[in-house]
Amino acid sequence: MLAGLYEIDWAAMGHAYGSAEEVPELLRGLASADAGEREAALDAMYGAVHHQGDVYDSTLACIPFLFELVADPSVRDRGRIVVLLTSIGGGDEVAEEYLDEIVIEGGGPAGGFGDTMDALDGEDILGLLDAEGAAATEAAEAAAWRANYAMAVIAVRAQAEVFTELVADPDPEVRRAVPVALGALHGETARTLDVLRDRLPVERDTETRLALVEAVGTLALRRGGPAAEAADWLVRLAGSRADDLAVRASEDAPSAADPGLRLAALAQLARCAPERLPADIVPTAIALLRAVRGEKPCNRSPQEVPAERQVPATFIGRLRELREQAEAGRSAPWAADLLRTLHTALDDRVEDRVALVLDQLRSPDWGRRIDAVWMSGGLVRGWRGQYEELVALLGQQLADPEGRLRDGAASVLENLYGLAAPAADALAEAVAADPGSWVREWSQGRPSLGGMVKTLARLGDPRALPALASALDRPDIPQDLGYAIEHLGAAAAPLAPLLRRRLAEVTLNDEEAYDQAEPLLRGVAAIEASEAFPEVLRILRGAPKARRDWLLCSAIRALARFGPAASDALPDLRALVADPGSCIALEAASALWAIERNTAVLPVLLAHLDSDSPHTRRSAAEALGELGPAAAGAVPRLRELLTDPAVWMRVDAAVALWRVAGDAGPVLPVLRSAWSENVHTRAVIAGCLAELGPAAAAAAPLLRDELAAVRRHNNEGDHYGTLDVCADEQLLLACRRALSRISGTGPVTNGGN
Repeated sequence: MLAGLYEIDWAAMGHAYGSAEEVPELLRGLASADAGEREAALDAMYGAVHHQGDVYDSTLACIPFLFELVADPSVRDRGRIVVLLTSIGGGDEVAEEYLDEIVIEGGGPAGGFGDTMDALDGEDILGLLDAEGAAATEAAEAAAWRANYAMAVIAVRAQAEVFTELVADPDPEVRRAVPVALGALHGETARTLDVLRDRLPVERDTETRLALVEAVGTLALRRGGPAAEAADWLVRLAGSRADDLAVRASEDAPSAADPGLRLAALAQLARCAPERLPADIVPTAIALLRAVRGEKPCNRSPQEVPAERQVPATFIGRLRELREQAEAGRSAPWAADLLRTLHTALDDRVEDRVALVLDQLRSPDWGRRIDAVWMSGGLVRGWRGQYEELVALLGQQLADPEGRLRDGAASVLENLYGLAAPAADALAEAVAADPGSWVREWSQGRPSLGGMVKTLARLGDPRALPALASALDRPDIPQDLGYAIEHLGAAAAPLAPLLRRRLAEVTLNDEEAYDQAEPLLRGVAAIEASEAFPEVLRILRGAPKARRDWLLCSAIRALARFGPAASDALPDLRALVADPGSCIALEAASALWAIERNTAVLPVLLAHLDSDSPHTRRSAAEALGELGPAAAGAVPRLRELLTDPAVWMRVDAAVALWRVAGDAGPVLPVLRSAWSENVHTRAVIAGCLAELGPAAAAAAPLLRDELAAVRRHNNEGDHYGTLDVCADEQLLLACRRALSRISGTGPVTNGGN
């Protein structure tokens, strides 16, 4: 086994962490009789040789040996190696297109990726690898990476027939992994479809049968795959009439009326042929889910890991153990994957997705409700819809005795901001009942507020005040307390005495001064607690060297919010403005304007428009906009910035120019262009369009299209942030306000504040 392994110069190759000299031992470790060694070797393969899906020269060199291990029945855990090979050879459309390009340009076979792969043997692959390796020294790094991915696709797909031979392997883990590999990698898609369909009637393992159905859906999505034939088969398998299905049982499945198979077929249809889904997809899916799981609640709680069982030392081992814990005590845990696939594939059909989730959230089975909770998070985060009932049901989970269900619901609600309002009473009750949840302690870093407290505060609900007051009494103030107070606004005014007391206690010769003071300064600024002026001035004058600029910025912003009540700080602020190149000077100039409305700050702001820092330039433009017509001297420079290469700079300059000059002519084209160029600028742009009023009529179609869109403007698939829902809801509000003012039904703000 593994003949020739040590004839390769592995030390000359690399992986994510340098030399690949240890790869031979990893490959031998995959074949070890010891389970721990096998797991450690697989963990290292994912951690270095195939780090985060990357493909290195050492990854490519491993492929023949991995296939040798997969084909040897004496090797254990071969299913995991199949999964690894599937990941390495998965490639993507970009890799396939690039591979077509390099083969055609090099004089090789044309006619598409499948023909390319069929025409190449092992020596051809090595030749291409050598050629690309030489070219990579001269080409851009990105091209070299694309070449590696393309070569991985060729190398794995060239040997994918091995997977066909494993569909009936005695090891169920191998059989579960093989359909996914076949569906994604085998070049002969029509023959692969026959292999998968022929296997289903004789396969008895439930999860393998589901994997076979999934693989058919994947085949249908492959470029040049048998889409129509695969969809026809899925339609038959998903058919709604049980008597018809029973007639076809012998040709389609051991029991074609199996609700799990039918649900799997529906999920794959949603992926590859959504137009062929039945009109009653929601009630059909709900009925199948109930048939799969049963309607009796599962009274078993998730099992704890036995005390004598040690936590795995590897990352993949820990992931596997977490999955085992998640599935413990649950009926048909695989049904969650089917529902998730169907739910995700329904995509923009928000009403159908909401209906599915609502049914799951009402289930007496805690397992089904946990699945629904997490699906709710993805749905609300990425799509716009009517979520009041869904959110109210999430709130009900906060009182459930199952801890994972409570934690999951709290986590989803935490990032919904204003949309969490239907759960406000449930949140308030849960917060009041569990003071231990008010603050989270971390193994490293400062504490933070508990999720439910933050959610309640983000709703502006004063029932969060007891928790915030308690947090203010802690030795270490939670790092995010100031943000919670910002959301409460005036409702947090009763906290002013506590904020003042804690500000007075901040030690100014301490490296921790910023961490102690920043949440407090943000808090007094949010409620405009000008009575805290003495405490803020003390910090302004005594800020230590450690993170001094950060601390000064926080103190200056608080003084600006106090307005004329902070006039005694004017000498200090004027002294800070003296250095026009300092970021502190910009903050101080803005505060001076907020306190005394003195145009003497204009030269400082103008100087910062030419800063080397993009952030400083944008901040200066925003500050000039606050001055309004008083900043007329900045108009020429702001006009120049309307053509800046950076889209955000153009937007900020346009907003400032409108507020200073009140001329929509040069501003509107910039805003309309930026709207399409960068979706994240839209909330700012919509706010400015509202200020333009009727002068922004040409932008009204953009606003209407945004309001009609189902997807949130910042829906970026698997990439998301905690502010996504809040940012999108603010955009929708700004769009409605802008349309109202454009049509003349709302108040219009002319140029200059």
